[in-house]
Amino acid sequence: MSNTQSTSRFVRACLRQPVDRTPVWFLRQAGRYMPEYRAVRAKHSLLDICRTPDLAAEVTITAAERLGVDAAIIFADLLLPFTPMGVDFEFLDGEGPVVHQPVRTLEQVRALRTDRAEDLRYVARAIEKVAKHFSSPRPDGDTLGIIGFCGAPFTLASYMIEGGSSRNYIHTKQMMYGSPVAWSMLMEKLVEVLAAFAAQQVEAGADVIQVFDSWAGALSPADYRDYVLPSTTRLIQLIRTLGVPVIYFGVDTASLLPAMRETGADVIGLDWRISLAEGWKAVGHNTAVQGNLDPITLFAPEEVLHARVKEVLDAAAGRPGHIFNLGHGIVPNTPVEAVINVVKQIKAAI
Repeated sequence: MSNTQSTSRFVRACLRQPVDRTPVWFLRQAGRYMPEYRAVRAKHSLLDICRTPDLAAEVTITAAERLGVDAAIIFADLLLPFTPMGVDFEFLDGEGPVVHQPVRTLEQVRALRTDRAEDLRYVARAIEKVAKHFSSPRPDGDTLGIIGFCGAPFTLASYMIEGGSSRNYIHTKQMMYGSPVAWSMLMEKLVEVLAAFAAQQVEAGADVIQVFDSWAGALSPADYRDYVLPSTTRLIQLIRTLGVPVIYFGVDTASLLPAMRETGADVIGLDWRISLAEGWKAVGHNTAVQGNLDPITLFAPEEVLHARVKEVLDAAAGRPGHIFNLGHGIVPNTPVEAVINVVKQIKAAI
């Protein structure tokens, strides 16, 4: 069962409870920048790692321990729910995920399955292994937080409809604007599968679920409210009924922050395109925030990086409910020592 009642510093911060210091973890903290991960990747495909609980747990644990962070996010991929829904995809070098038969008609949406979420149980098994590994308190008396995650309905729909990444989301918006029955049905089916997937992760020991709306920043505030907010709110509320806090994160979402707050998520992730102070004001101080260092700052000289981290901490001003993170994921070739130094700086800033 979930460790939500744990005294984890990370979980307390998600709930805006007092903590002895700001908790820290990093988006994509287990990734190609880390030699230990590259060694595993040399022998296994990305999807093989995701679908093999021992491997997914290993890369999750290795990254959390190497960096000394306060939370471990399970190694998985946003698109895993596509397979049980009947949508085949693969990762092509240099292209990212590719869906060979994009879902663009009402008939295709009708054909999507919602009764096979059990096929995703391998993620829960990986979480069980990670939760067991980190069940004992660390030397500082704190328990590491375990984060499960899923994609948000809009972001998964956009991958499904576009057939991969997109610059303009033309096909997605065409369905959104012009095929309301297909769009609504697609949103409903995604919410059903994602809620079941999140429930498996909580049952396995996830303390928090992060919902990634990576591409929501492609939407105007009006379109977000009309076409995306209702289904996203439904998903987040279903996850919250499981008894865990929810972090809701998108990229390039400064204009959407007040609407994102309306989902009822416990924590809103901020990217680096808005200052922490402005972002927190936009969502309201009765909501926790996560962020928001530009990931490329990790390539900067030590004194610049130190100053930027301090700016984020100073903007949070010790207010309950701040989790230090990047404004997006760690990128390949990031110096591992820079990431470790940020953790050390935050731990020293008590």
